[in-house]
Amino acid sequence: MPERASGDSVLQLLAPLSGWVLPLDEVPDAVFAGGMAGDGVAIDPTGHALHSPCDGVIVLMGAARHALTLRTRGGDLLLHVGIDTVAMGGAGFTLRVRDGEHVRAGTLLLEFDLDEIVRRAPSAITPVLLVGARAGQVSRCQHARRVAVGDPLFEIVPDGAKATAAQATAAYASPREAIVSSAFRIPFDHGLHARPAARVAAALAGIDAQVKFSVHGREADARSPVAMMALGVQRGDIVTADARGGGASAALTALEGVLERVAETTPAAGMALSPARAHTVITPPAKAPSPGARLDAVIASRGLAAGAAAPLVDVDPPIGAAHGDASAERARLSAAIDAVGARLRAMAASGQAARRGVLEAHEALLADPGLRLRALGQLEGGASAGAAWRKSLRNAAASLAALSDPRMAERRADLLDIERQVLRVLNGDTFEAAIELPARAIVLASELLPSQLLSLDATRLAGVCMVDGGATSHVAILAASIGLPMLVAAGPAVLSIAAGTPLILDAEHGQLLVAPSADEQARISAVIEQRARQRAEDHSAAGQPALMRDGARVHVYCNLGAVAESAPAIVSGAEGCGLLRTEFLFLDRAQAPDEGEQLAVYQAIATALGGRTLTIRTLDAGGDKPLAYLPQAHEENPALGMRGLRTSLARPELLDAQLRAIVRVAPPGQCRVLLPMVTELDEVRTVRKHLEAISAALAVPAPKLGIMIETPASALLADQLCAEVDFLSIGSNDLSQYTLAMDRLHPTLAARLDAVHPSVLRLIAGAVQAALARGIEVGVCGALATDAAAVPLLIGLGVRELSVVPAQIPRIKSLVRTLASAEGAQLAQRALELPSASAVRALAREWSEHHA
Repeated sequence: MPERASGDSVLQLLAPLSGWVLPLDEVPDAVFAGGMAGDGVAIDPTGHALHSPCDGVIVLMGAARHALTLRTRGGDLLLHVGIDTVAMGGAGFTLRVRDGEHVRAGTLLLEFDLDEIVRRAPSAITPVLLVGARAGQVSRCQHARRVAVGDPLFEIVPDGAKATAAQATAAYASPREAIVSSAFRIPFDHGLHARPAARVAAALAGIDAQVKFSVHGREADARSPVAMMALGVQRGDIVTADARGGGASAALTALEGVLERVAETTPAAGMALSPARAHTVITPPAKAPSPGARLDAVIASRGLAAGAAAPLVDVDPPIGAAHGDASAERARLSAAIDAVGARLRAMAASGQAARRGVLEAHEALLADPGLRLRALGQLEGGASAGAAWRKSLRNAAASLAALSDPRMAERRADLLDIERQVLRVLNGDTFEAAIELPARAIVLASELLPSQLLSLDATRLAGVCMVDGGATSHVAILAASIGLPMLVAAGPAVLSIAAGTPLILDAEHGQLLVAPSADEQARISAVIEQRARQRAEDHSAAGQPALMRDGARVHVYCNLGAVAESAPAIVSGAEGCGLLRTEFLFLDRAQAPDEGEQLAVYQAIATALGGRTLTIRTLDAGGDKPLAYLPQAHEENPALGMRGLRTSLARPELLDAQLRAIVRVAPPGQCRVLLPMVTELDEVRTVRKHLEAISAALAVPAPKLGIMIETPASALLADQLCAEVDFLSIGSNDLSQYTLAMDRLHPTLAARLDAVHPSVLRLIAGAVQAALARGIEVGVCGALATDAAAVPLLIGLGVRELSVVPAQIPRIKSLVRTLASAEGAQLAQRALELPSASAVRALAREWSEHHA
């Protein structure tokens, strides 16, 4: 039904559902009845479907299904089915539209189970409200009458006196007003849904200030319930509130009446706070782990180390007093930020790939205009440059630490790192002070920052064990890149170990052994020395092919994540690239790389590989690896949401730009295209059509197209998928977590997540057999390919391509040369019949000892 208007600019709203129209004051909820959420009417429904009351654009409220917003020329309309239906968690509701979809009046928006709502919610009454920064006023409301879908409901009359959203944004962005910031924890059971969002907006009514909420990398006007709902904020999340204007402080005080203010981060008990240099030795508590104790931890970088405890505690650089007025402090802060940025660029230019990637990420954070703007706003209130910078960074870090996504929460350490670097410059230091270590030091720290790791003397450093931290943090990436064994999340007992205590850091089984026996120390030392000799032998033969004892060849490729990694990988013996993670081109930037930039990078890597195979995985990002320029609703479980190929198919312009760049790489045929997170055949066929059309337009042969087997769905459908693709690559990391229903970043479950579990091996076996039956290539590019215990199993299952981190290529090649196809097949068959991963590990150890 077309939109009707009474006059050229008056917007006529039509009833979105059938039922009885009520005035808002009869709604059984104080927020709606009092008009805090907006003006309009309510409908007590008799039907089961919600339709669009006019033309507009859909704005979904995060994961909510019971409510949505329609953005219209008259303002934002909130359509909220039932009262307190957020508690139903989406049960009984079915959305029929997508976020950002343009709809016409009468379009079906969602369907609902009216009986379920009546049974589980306080009321089924549905408010239809004009909310947020209105462009008009509600007029001529229908009350106390029955309506059918499409009947006139009310009108929105323009009001020129109201400020537009653009004007409000421009006012907020004025650099002349100081910003006051605070962090607040969301106390509401179901997050910032309609009613609490309306309460927040009502708390700010009448206060002369613009207030913005920041969380999850997104921002919202705190006077707009719709904008706040779209943040997808959940209970316990921490939001940063930035207020500007004459009533800024009053606004933050008002928010305390609705939200829970979060205290500023303070140092942990027992940590020294002298203005001395960056570290000092901890005086351990009276009770320390007894000799022979084993502290469980999470492996961040594999390896084995024996040495002496070197406990370190970070001392925050002092913030210092102001050296002058706001103008002088602004100049000091800007100069310090610029100095740190220049140093990061210089270090990145001379460093290896992993180090450069971390430093470039820090540079991107340092250049974030929001962080600088918040700090400059603090200066206007009389803060010193150091105090303003710390306040801005700590608020941002608190927001990241509160996220449910462990990867994003780990980025908190990066913010603290650039905070301390700028503070050191403000205090007169130009670089991180060198940290003196004893020989064979095993550093114990609460949380070691990337810049601190880079300042350690590598010739005296044997390993690192941290109280906190995460396995995917930047400091963990740095440790892995230099082959430094590292454990994280070991718990506070780590800080009670006295300096000089003998330790064994076992980053292969996730344990720190405290004061082991002399025999144990000697045994581990002998193992470490033997491994050093073996590494030397492996490297000397790295350039030779990996031929098994029966003459069968296994191709050992490398996993790459940057251009500069290519040449060292070839030196290490890589026969090609089995996985180029292209996310390094897309993350930590304001906009996506264009086709030209991508082509330049892919071509540089292809050239460095000297004609060897280059397998380019399309963008694997989304809810689990959010991109600033691809905003999307908050997801309760990002690993099960919009990620991988789903994100690319939802943004075909990004997919096509990436495919065009790959197709243009010379010479044709060197590159292969690899698709992540495939679950069904139609996804592959869609990409195949794109790829063939692009290749035809460029008059070059289409590159080989493959898929990652990293979901149980793709493994079980491998026979169908193999009919449409040219090769398979098994991503064991995600395949194991999806098969075993364990988050690989979960602090408790991570140690139990093992890709040699028989259920995972059976899925791999099925996929390999499907590939071999079709005569197509199949490899493994996940962590399992680097696992010495798993390689014989994979060979036995029929895998003939392993793609590993460059540093592990010599070792894997050496291992392959000791194997034979028939022996591996027998081993794999026995493993498939076992009941658990631990049983498979025991079998592999027994086989390895006998084999050796």
